[in-house]
Amino acid sequence: MSRSSAGILRFKAKVSRALIPGALLSSMLAACATTPPPPPPPPPPPAPNAPNGVVLSDWRGVITAADRDRYQRRDAAWTLALQQAKRQLGSGDLNSLGDLIDPDAARPSVTPPVGNYRCRTVKLGSQGGEGGLGYVVYGWFACRIEQTPAGLKFSKLTGSQRPSGLLFPENDRQMVFLGSMALASEPAARSYGLRPERDMVAVVERIGERRWRMVIPWPANESNLDLIELVPASARR
Repeated sequence: MSRSSAGILRFKAKVSRALIPGALLSSMLAACATTPPPPPPPPPPPAPNAPNGVVLSDWRGVITAADRDRYQRRDAAWTLALQQAKRQLGSGDLNSLGDLIDPDAARPSVTPPVGNYRCRTVKLGSQGGEGGLGYVVYGWFACRIEQTPAGLKFSKLTGSQRPSGLLFPENDRQMVFLGSMALASEPAARSYGLRPERDMVAVVERIGERRWRMVIPWPANESNLDLIELVPASARR
C-alpha cells in the first residue's frame, strides 16, 4: 500500500469518529421532539352559590383595608352591641325580633332569590356609650335584589339611608356584601371604593324560611352593629 493510500484511510477513520457524536445528538433531539407535552392542569372549581352564567371576583380582592378590619371584628361588634341593647334604653320592641338578633341563627342555602323585598333596619349599641340609645327598631322600607352582569345586587330603594352593592358568595351559610351608602335626597349610591367614608361591609345570612338579614359591623355612625332584615314583598308576617 502506498503512503498516499494509507493517509486517505487514516483521514476517513477520523471523519467517522467525529460524525458519530453528532448523529447521536440528532437522534436524541428527534426522540425529545416526539415526546408529547404534559396535559394542562384542570380549571379551578367555581365559587359556591355563584349565579348561573356569572363569574364573580373574590371579595377578598375587592374589600378595602378599613372594611376588612370591620369584617374581622364582627364577633366583637355583636358582643358589645347586644350588651348595650340589653342594659340601655331603646326605641322599639327588641324582644319581638327573635332570630334577627341571635348571632348564631344562620341557616344553610343562603342565596336570596331575585325580586322585591320589604326591609327594615335595627341598630344595636351606641357609639356614644352609656348615654345613647341601646337600640332602635325602624319601620319597613322597599328593597330589591337583582341580577346584574357583575352578580347579585342589593339596593335599599326608600328611606334616608339607602345602601347598595354586590353580594359575593362565601359559603352555604354566608354571603359578603360590599357596598356604599346614599343619604337623604342623594342619588343612588356610587360604586364601592369611590367614597371610603360611605363604604360598608356586611354578612348576609338566611334566618328563616323566607327571611334574611344583613349584619353590618361597626357602621360609620350611631350604632355598633346594624341589621337589615329582608322578607319578600309578597310575604305576610
